[in-house]
Amino acid sequence: MNCRLLLLALAALIGACASPENQVINEPSSVSQPSKAAQLQTLYEDWFEQDLLLNPLKATQIGDPRYNDRLPNQLSAEYREQGRVLNSDFLARAKALGDAGLQGQDLLSYQLFVRELEGELEALQYPRHLMPLNQFYSFASQFAVLGSGATAQPFKTVQDYDHWLTRARAIPVVFDQAIANMREGMRQGITQPRVLMEKVLPQLDAQIVDYVEDSTYWGPIKNLPADFSANDRARLRAHFIALIDRDLNPAHMRLRAFIANEYLPAARLSIGLSELPDGAAWYAFQVRQSTTTTLTPEQIHQIGLAEVPRIQGEMRKVQAKLGIAGGLPELFAAMKADPKNYFSSEKEMLDAYRSFRATIEPRLPALFDIQPKADFEIRAVEAFRAASASAGSYNAPSEDGSRPGIFYANTFDLKSRPRWALESLYLHEATPGHHFQIALQRELTSLPRFRRFGGETAFSEGWGLYAESLGLELGVYSDPVMLFGALDAELWRAIRLVTDTGIHAKGWSRQQVLDYMYANSPAEPTRAISEAERFIAIPGQALAYKIGELKIRELRTRAEKALGKKFDVKAFHRDVLQDGSLPLDVLEQKIDRFIERGGQ
Repeated sequence: MNCRLLLLALAALIGACASPENQVINEPSSVSQPSKAAQLQTLYEDWFEQDLLLNPLKATQIGDPRYNDRLPNQLSAEYREQGRVLNSDFLARAKALGDAGLQGQDLLSYQLFVRELEGELEALQYPRHLMPLNQFYSFASQFAVLGSGATAQPFKTVQDYDHWLTRARAIPVVFDQAIANMREGMRQGITQPRVLMEKVLPQLDAQIVDYVEDSTYWGPIKNLPADFSANDRARLRAHFIALIDRDLNPAHMRLRAFIANEYLPAARLSIGLSELPDGAAWYAFQVRQSTTTTLTPEQIHQIGLAEVPRIQGEMRKVQAKLGIAGGLPELFAAMKADPKNYFSSEKEMLDAYRSFRATIEPRLPALFDIQPKADFEIRAVEAFRAASASAGSYNAPSEDGSRPGIFYANTFDLKSRPRWALESLYLHEATPGHHFQIALQRELTSLPRFRRFGGETAFSEGWGLYAESLGLELGVYSDPVMLFGALDAELWRAIRLVTDTGIHAKGWSRQQVLDYMYANSPAEPTRAISEAERFIAIPGQALAYKIGELKIRELRTRAEKALGKKFDVKAFHRDVLQDGSLPLDVLEQKIDRFIERGGQ
């Protein structure tokens, strides 16, 4: 999803059992100026090292343990200035070397590096630090997930526990800085919509406990390794009690009181980014960053208005197969009324996903001759964030292989998580979707780390949606109910094009968005409301899915027509994936070269 979650991660091998070290690169690097290429490689690595120092949470997320005890005040003016200086300096140094004489991966890395740093610097023009918190992207929830002991922060050794204690004691500083920033936002008339911040309160309430044993942050103590000494166990228990009682509980209470008593009365009733000072330019920037295109919000809105009825036409074909009379409203009503289309428990839902994994994995070699080494597991979204979370999400594996990828399935309000969504959601989040693309990218050890651990939302989410479309080729969606689910998922991404631009560029109200969703899809209120509020919270991000998928599908069709019988779907998928995440225009150039090479 992308997005700036404070942590984002987005690869390829040749042959199902090949190693990334033996990967074949389409275009060999230039040897005409090895000194320049070598200088740039060193520059990229130097930047990445300094960026990890500045962003220790990113280091933890990718599995680099060196800074697991650090938590900078990322909302402070000093921190933003450090980032500006770092990126300005390295951008100037890269441009001083220039791209003359570079070819292949060397040229591509240069172009991507310059593009990334220019984007980061342009983002500083907009005051996102004055709106640091919402129901979808919450540092409070992020810290809780990190401190739960179940994700990226390791809790295997005594040192791991001590590192977390040091890091967690800095959390109140971030909370207090957020309060200061939001107060400044109130003064400038730059606030989050009230409807979003109302949803933050229960998230904070979930972390305010009367008994430390009920805290999410107590998880690592519940699971203390058996080989810790009695002294260490007693010491760590005492420190965790103090951390929760003296630091974290009071910090959450201060933030909650501020939001409830000061911020909500001042929060805006409007929901669009364009309602803020310079908001139209801000949204246009978000659209460019999310889609990696020059499409305007109005152009994207029109694409959505065309895609919605096209997909609904495919739904009517499924309706005929199901023998359901009437129009789409009758189809939607019949699907929602059938009790067989729902899970009865969280366990049943998770078991169904795990069973489908066993079905799909033997079929993947029919379309792919590359697969990641890293494994993944399937988990439920944590209860304290489930109400505002999306239906599914993916967490990348660690670089060292100690932590697998995670496909999170949201089990909140099972009536809003119909069984028909299972196959398409799995294909998107797991294999051959995000786990394929992101884990493969991380295993491309010949690429600079900024490429292995970075990425473009339009490519990543576009690939995820394209992966959903492969269901028929993989021999699933054989049940018309599941095919309906795949079309429903695609329809939802088209609806996003209409509603995201409607909210942030055309002045739509929240109710207009919900009305459009209900009129055009079978969405239940839980899903519709959480999705509508997600679009409000992260402007532009939802556009990446359909725009990216349309481009990948367009490029495949182009290759199929140009190559005819020479077209090999495995070679096409390998070519799309083997250089990692790319801007869509760069991907298009790459596939055009693939066609020129005869699909090799």
